[in-house]
Amino acid sequence: MLGPASLVLYDVSTLYLQTHTGDGFREPGFFKERRLGPQITIGLLTDATGFPLALEAFGGSCDVDPAETATMLPMIRAFMTAYHLTDVTIVADAGMVSEANRNAIEDAGLSYIIGARIPQVPYQVLAWRKAHTNTDGEVQDIPDGHVFTQPWPATQKQKTAGRRDKVTYYRYAADSARRSLHGIDTQVTKAEQAVAGKTAIKRNRFVKLAGGDRPVNRALEAKARALAGLKGYVTNLTNPDPEFVIGAYHQLWHIEKSFRMSKHDLRARPIYHHKRESIDAHLAIVFAALAVTHFIEDRTGWSIKKFVRTARRSRTVRISTGKHELTAENPLPPNLRDAHAMIN
Repeated sequence: MLGPASLVLYDVSTLYLQTHTGDGFREPGFFKERRLGPQITIGLLTDATGFPLALEAFGGSCDVDPAETATMLPMIRAFMTAYHLTDVTIVADAGMVSEANRNAIEDAGLSYIIGARIPQVPYQVLAWRKAHTNTDGEVQDIPDGHVFTQPWPATQKQKTAGRRDKVTYYRYAADSARRSLHGIDTQVTKAEQAVAGKTAIKRNRFVKLAGGDRPVNRALEAKARALAGLKGYVTNLTNPDPEFVIGAYHQLWHIEKSFRMSKHDLRARPIYHHKRESIDAHLAIVFAALAVTHFIEDRTGWSIKKFVRTARRSRTVRISTGKHELTAENPLPPNLRDAHAMIN
C-alpha cells in the first residue's frame, strides 16, 4: 500500500521505432543493438516490490537527457498529486542523478536514496585499515557486510536554501571484492604483457598513455585494489537506518527486471506506430500487461514465461449444433489449477 511517505524506484530506458525519420518526438539515438535510428525515452516508476505505478514517454532527441530530473520530477509530482502523497523517497542509480539533480529533488521537498560514486578511498576505510594493521604491515580483511558511515551535515547556508543533512554509507562485500580483484589481476597481467611488448597495447585502464612511455599505472592499480568490494549509498533521509537505505537501493533489480520483461516478454519494441496517440496507446497496453504479469508472478511464485507456457496447453472448445451448445475441455493439471486458485 502507498502511504504518506512511500518508497518508489525510478529508471529510464529507450524503445526504438520501426521508422527512418524523426518528427520531434521520435528522434535518432543509439540503440543497445549498436545502430542509429529514431527512438523514444520511457520513464518507469514502481513501488519497492517492482509493481509498476506509472509509465511515461519522453522525446528521444538529444536535448532531452533521460538522466535529468526533467523527466523524473514532473512524473513523480504528477504521481504524488494523483495519490495525495506528501512525500516520497526516490531510489535511483548513481548514473541517474547528478549533484545538481539531487539539489533539484531536495528543492521539490523529496527524499532520496542514490548509489554514490567513490572517486577516492574514503577516510573511514583508510582509518580502519590503519587501525587493523599488525606490526608486520599486514592489513586485516574488512569483515563481510561491514558498513562505514560518513555524515555530511548541511551548512547554515545550505539549510537556508532548503538542503538537508546527508549521510553516505560504504558497505564492503567480500564476494564483490573477490570478483573485482580477479578482474584487476587479469587486466594488470595484460597491461604488463603489453608494456613488455609481448602483446599489442589495447584499451586498458592500467596502461598509462602519457608522453612517449607506456608504463603500468601502479597508482591506479593500488587505488582499484583498495576500493574493491566497496559500494556507496547516499541519502538525505532524517535519522536513516543503514540497513534500510542499503536494502532499499538493492531493490532496484525489480525495476531493471520490469524493463527487461517489458522489452522481451511483452514485446514492447520495436514500435510500429507513427502517431503520438498510437504510441501512447501501445505503451498503455504494455504497462497494463506489466502490472498483470507482476501480479501473477507475485501470487503464484511462477515466472510469467512458465505460467503462459503451462496455461497455453489448456483449451476449451464450444460446438454449436442447432439449439444445443456442447463444451469440451481438458481438465487443468494440478499445478495450473493451484496457480489459478492463488490468482483468484
